[in-house]
Amino acid sequence: MKAKVGVVGPKDSLDLVSEIAKEYEDQLELMLFIYEFVEETTAIVDQNQHLVDVWIFSGLTPYLLAKKSNSNQPFFYLTLNGSSLMKSLLESGYKDKKVLNKLSVDMLEWQHITDTFSDLKLPYEDIRWYEIKDYIPINEVINFHLSVYEEDHNFICFTCLSDVYESLNKKGIPVYRITPTRASIQSTIKLALQYRKALHFQQSQITVIVVKVSNIEKSDYEKMISYDAHRLNLELQSTILSFTEEISGSFVPIGIGTFHIYSTRGSFENIEQQVSFLLEQLMLITDLPANIGIGYGDTTLAAEENARLALLHAQNYDEFSAFLVDNYGEVEGPLESVNKITFGYRNEDKEIGKKLKESGVTITTFNKILSIQQDSGKHSISAKEMANWLKMSERNARRILNNLMKAGVAEIIGEESPGSRGRPRNIYKVGIEKNDD
Repeated sequence: MKAKVGVVGPKDSLDLVSEIAKEYEDQLELMLFIYEFVEETTAIVDQNQHLVDVWIFSGLTPYLLAKKSNSNQPFFYLTLNGSSLMKSLLESGYKDKKVLNKLSVDMLEWQHITDTFSDLKLPYEDIRWYEIKDYIPINEVINFHLSVYEEDHNFICFTCLSDVYESLNKKGIPVYRITPTRASIQSTIKLALQYRKALHFQQSQITVIVVKVSNIEKSDYEKMISYDAHRLNLELQSTILSFTEEISGSFVPIGIGTFHIYSTRGSFENIEQQVSFLLEQLMLITDLPANIGIGYGDTTLAAEENARLALLHAQNYDEFSAFLVDNYGEVEGPLESVNKITFGYRNEDKEIGKKLKESGVTITTFNKILSIQQDSGKHSISAKEMANWLKMSERNARRILNNLMKAGVAEIIGEESPGSRGRPRNIYKVGIEKNDD
C-alpha cells in the first residue's frame, strides 16, 4: 500500500517537491496543500489529517505551526543548510553580479553560514543573523531585514521564508530566497517513507494481553462453591470479551481466572488508557487481585513470552496493576499510574555487570533505579523515593543503594531534611560516568 504523504508549503516549494517525488511514485501518493500565508498551516493539518499518513513541510516555520495542531501523525520538514545558502549566493553573485560582503540572513544555523563563506573564501564579519528556534511571527523577521537595510542600503537580504521574500521584494529591497536543495528534498522524502514503513511494521506487530485474576479457587474463598467461582469467571469473561471486541482482537479463556487476548499493536488508540479502564472494570466485579501483562512481538510466541514476563512484573508490583514488555525487551509500567517507568532487564556492559554481581543487585533492579532517577529530573535518588516507586521498605532500599555504593556503582552526593525530627537522608547518584577518552 502506498504511503499517503501530505506536503504543505508555498506553491514554488511544492512544485519542486512534486517534481522530485515522481522518482518515488511507486511508493507514495502525494497530496499537495498550498498556502498563501504560513499561518494557515495549523488549520490545514487539522482539517486534512484523516487523508494523510505522514506530513512533509516546506520548512521549519510551517513545521512548528503544525506541532500546534491536534494531529499525532509523523511530521518532517525540508532542511536548509550550507548547500541551500550556497545556491542562493551563487545566484546573487554570479547571475546578478552582487557584492556579497554585507548580508542579513534568517533561520539558518550560524555554523552553516560561516562554513559556507569560508568555503567560498568570503568574509563574514558583516553578516547580520536572525536565529529562529521556535515560531516567530513573520512580521518580526520582516522588520529585522528592514531595519538592517534601512541602516545600510548596501546590505542584501537572504531569507528562508516565502512570506518574508514576497514582502521585501514588493518594497524593492534586494532579497534572495534560500530554498532546499534537490538532495535535501530527496533525503526528506526517503526519511518519511522509511519512518512510515517502520511505523506500519510496528503497528502490525502481534500484541498478546494476559489477564490474570488470582485466588478464585484458593483457600481464602473456601465458602465459594464451584458454581460461584464459575459465575464470577463468566462475569469476568464477559467484561474482557467486550474489551477484546473494542480492539478487534481474539479472545481465549485459559481455565479459571486467566484470559489471553490476541491483537495487533496498531489496534490500540491509547493502550495505557484502555488497559487502565479494563482494570477499573475488573475492580468493580471483584476484590480479588487482578493483573495484566502486555507483550509485543514479531511472532505470536515472542509476544506471549513478553506478555508473561510483563504479567510477572505486574504481580510483583501490586494488585490491579499492568505492565508492558516490548519487542526489544524494554519493560514499562505500571501503566495505570502517571509515575510509570521504563527499564530493561538486559545488560551489555561487562564492567557494570561485574560490579552488580559484587553488590548482589540484579540488572532489573539496577535499571529500575536508573529509570526512576532519570524520570525524577534530578538525576539523583533517595532511599525513600526508591521505596515508594518499587514498593519496598525504605530499609531495603537503603541496603540496595549502600551495596551499589560499595561496589562503585553509586555515590552519595548530598542530604535532605526529613521535614521533622530525625537524621538527614542521603541522596544518591546511581550509575558509572563514562569518559569520552
